[in-house]
Amino acid sequence: MSDPHINDLESWLSALTQTAALLELGALTLCVGLAWGLAWLLSRALGQRDLTSIMFGRRVVDGVLFPMLLLVLAYAARALVARWVPVAVFKLAIPVLISLLAIRLGVKVLHAAFSETPLVRLLERSISWVAWAAVVLWVSGLLPVILEELDQIKFTVGSSHLSVRTMIEGALTAGVVLIFTLWISSSIESRLLRSATGGELSLRKAASNATRALLMFVGLLLALSSVGIDLTALSVLGGAIGVGVGFGLQKLAANYVSGFVILAERSMRIGDNVRVDGFEGRITEINARYTVIRSISGRESIVPNEMLITNRVENLSLADSLIWQFTTVSVAYDSDVDLVIELLKQAALKHSRVLLEPAPSIALEAFGADGLEFKVGYWINDPENGSDNLKSLINLDILKLLREHGIEIPFPQRVIHQRSG
Repeated sequence: MSDPHINDLESWLSALTQTAALLELGALTLCVGLAWGLAWLLSRALGQRDLTSIMFGRRVVDGVLFPMLLLVLAYAARALVARWVPVAVFKLAIPVLISLLAIRLGVKVLHAAFSETPLVRLLERSISWVAWAAVVLWVSGLLPVILEELDQIKFTVGSSHLSVRTMIEGALTAGVVLIFTLWISSSIESRLLRSATGGELSLRKAASNATRALLMFVGLLLALSSVGIDLTALSVLGGAIGVGVGFGLQKLAANYVSGFVILAERSMRIGDNVRVDGFEGRITEINARYTVIRSISGRESIVPNEMLITNRVENLSLADSLIWQFTTVSVAYDSDVDLVIELLKQAALKHSRVLLEPAPSIALEAFGADGLEFKVGYWINDPENGSDNLKSLINLDILKLLREHGIEIPFPQRVIHQRSG
């Protein structure tokens, strides 16, 4: 029997028109069905139906698992088919599947690790172009020739001898290492933050940030080593970075250290209502360098973590979410005090957000210049829904009840003495 492997483009194109190509197409179709079935069974067994899942995705064909299984099965089918017929279809299918796997892996990892930004979209397009260009060069047989020519272009960097080929291969290796690093860190983060709330969420967020930073650092070292850079030179770089942090990056380093301190000691947690520098809102994010506070009006304040450590911060929900509020009202001196107290209590208890326990308190606070001044105090446990809106509704109900019962809210009264001519 002749050699079952086709090594030139003309013989490969001719083999595509032969009857044996139908056998390869059938084997490839069988591989697609088996890969889909295995991915579907694994997703059902593990209960994976998450859009952000890298391995599975929302549908079977969305994740990385399906092209990975298909590539493994295609390699096995190619080895089996090559015993009887020359391989033509698989010569094209294998590079295409490798390219598809690389694109799917890169895109899914970037989506899981970063938010949708123009830079991320540019990286996704770059991965696609590089992958499909490699397929074309591989199938056409030009890839070894181009690599051989690029290997001839050499230059020296310090004590290292590099070529364009080694630089390209090192850059690709660095990209693969960083993608796998991001994949591992994203998986660890999703597992750590799953079903975590309150202080536990903050602590797991700190562990997640530290793990990602460590993995990215290790991945960067491996990437530099794959390019051919001597890692012993990093000792000089580390000294320079230390001097830079000591002089020019003090604030930046302080913010990063403060971020880990906040997450570790849990004095402020995601979901807490705080007041910082006159800005009040709910903490939505605690990152390594800054914290995001969102007010009830929708405005967001990006606060450097150092400010939260060195300045006075009011945490309105550190021990619990109970918030005490009050409003004041003045009535005429000849008003029925018992009736006024009953009406004020009725106005406060009318609203479901006002807690029955602790009960609202009505106090005669002062004998004012114009009338009796009462303070209506009450507790709420959902400050994230706003406080001024509830206070306004209670004031409107107080005004309505006082008018219905003929109780006067006095105008300011002043006595003017006029001297005669």
